[in-house]
Amino acid sequence: MKRSRPILLIHGGAGRRAITVAQAACVESALAEGHRLLIAGAPALGVVEEAIRRLEESGLFNAGRGSNRQLDGVRRMDASIMEGRELRAGAVASIERIIHPVTAARLVMEKTAHVLLVGQSATRFADYFGLERVPRAKRTAEPQPKDLRPRAGVSRTLRLHQAIMNTGRLRAKSLGKETVGAVALDLSGTVAAGASTGGVDVMLPGRVGDTPLIGCGVYADNEAGAVSMTGLGESIIRVAVAKEITDWLATGLSPVAAANRVLRKVVERVHGDAGVLVLSPDGRFTIRHSTPHMVAGAIGPDGRPIVRGRFA
Repeated sequence: MKRSRPILLIHGGAGRRAITVAQAACVESALAEGHRLLIAGAPALGVVEEAIRRLEESGLFNAGRGSNRQLDGVRRMDASIMEGRELRAGAVASIERIIHPVTAARLVMEKTAHVLLVGQSATRFADYFGLERVPRAKRTAEPQPKDLRPRAGVSRTLRLHQAIMNTGRLRAKSLGKETVGAVALDLSGTVAAGASTGGVDVMLPGRVGDTPLIGCGVYADNEAGAVSMTGLGESIIRVAVAKEITDWLATGLSPVAAANRVLRKVVERVHGDAGVLVLSPDGRFTIRHSTPHMVAGAIGPDGRPIVRGRFA
């Protein structure tokens, strides 16, 4: 049986913030280690998980240790992972206090008959399997935009209403560091995709974006390809971007053409912004974004990682 050429792509978010030296080094290190594992015969699923774990652990990205807090001061994280041979998938949403939500997502896939667990139940599930926790800190809210700060004489209900009315406008201004993710092709020809996030800079408690929704934030199918998204989750959800891109790949469209077509739809139809990793089963790939910047990189059979903060 002909062996595939191993490929790994990693992203650390798309938005307005330029890549930092530390972020570039972290992505490059994850690419190098992932390539070593793929060459040694590791499955794409495990390589995707390990790559994302490294970014979650670093605290340099909006995932794991570096996750944003919601407006009540609590970090609630989302993650998902999927493999393309049997279309197995797992995800968690609004999980708290753990460093590696992507591992919780894989456990959902492998240890249960479910695809998605949410909230406190997802946190208890992670605790049952002994996943590493973030050290407990004093519960404090992130500095809030002046529109959302409590005002004297204003009831809690009214403040919540004001927050609801203002998050849309504030979100448009806060597009910055976003989801992390990865896609991989292993020697057996199997593709996998995953993503992990702490949400966006301004979000109501309980807000869930595209990352844990299979077909929106991630998708992987050996007959089409693998996709991992980043950007404004609400717009990605409305277009079901990851599945739409893989559907175009299945028709024979190239990764570049499929990515450009669907990203253009996100911008034109729902006025959103996004970035994407796209990998086809034959080893073709692309990194595309409609945002000013995207922290991302790739490594192929030559073993030389390429990491940049902006792609065509």
